[in-house]
Amino acid sequence: FGTTGNGNMRILILGVSAIALSGCSWLGLGNNKAQNSYNQLANTGSYSYQKNAGSNGCSTGQCLARWNIEGGFGPSFNIGGSAITGDETNAGTGADINNISFREAYRPAYRGELGASYALSPNRKITTTGFYEQAESDGVLNLGTVNGELVTGELSDYRAFGGEVGLRQYFAPRRGGRIIGNVRPYVEGRLGATRLRSVDLEGATIGGTAIGTDDIPFYRGSWVGSGAGLVGVETPIARRATLALESGVRYTQSPRTSTSVLGAGNVLGGINNGGGRVSIPLMLRGRYRF
Repeated sequence: FGTTGNGNMRILILGVSAIALSGCSWLGLGNNKAQNSYNQLANTGSYSYQKNAGSNGCSTGQCLARWNIEGGFGPSFNIGGSAITGDETNAGTGADINNISFREAYRPAYRGELGASYALSPNRKITTTGFYEQAESDGVLNLGTVNGELVTGELSDYRAFGGEVGLRQYFAPRRGGRIIGNVRPYVEGRLGATRLRSVDLEGATIGGTAIGTDDIPFYRGSWVGSGAGLVGVETPIARRATLALESGVRYTQSPRTSTSVLGAGNVLGGINNGGGRVSIPLMLRGRYRF
């Protein structure tokens, strides 16, 4: 957490990589030859590319493209999870702290992905994905009161990176519109490991008086589990390149609570026992098949 130029640069690099994989111009959405080949092969279950008959053991001339490079970029919207757990503060301390969700504490995140996939069959792929995600703080929060005195503070930025493994299932192509040719829907499930960077409570005050001179450690940096259920549609833009739009739901487990300051003897102890996050990604994903 903490806003850094390096974090934004990593997201930018992953995003540029995704667009580069998509071909020269994704607004053109492919030529008729690529579209017709894609539709024919997808409908017949081949979902492949043409090669000379007999080469590499492809007696029919339709060879399954096993290996793919993929990349994506897009926003991730917070819809669930508690950033601050006011109802778990120490009893008898005079603290009346609010429960604050991730949606209230953070702006929508931006997520970049880069990885590969392997075709088990014409309609099914194993995916491996590395990612980086960052959400900026939404500013100073009204945390509640202590003995009637207003408590305020701001959480540092949410930053995470890691990897996921998934299984994607494609379905038969569906008719598109005038601009976009036929599209192929799919579903995908992913499981992975996420490294959450540490979070601090910055500029905390009680009754307008600063609580110490340093930021307060809130959540410790830690590895946690994550998983996602995704749905999307894909359309060809070149002979071996496709572009997809996908969304779904992602869950990231809670990081470790830091008790170095907010321990059992602190009036605010217990406000950092949350951290699990539910989000909805909206990704533009490019794929290049070999």
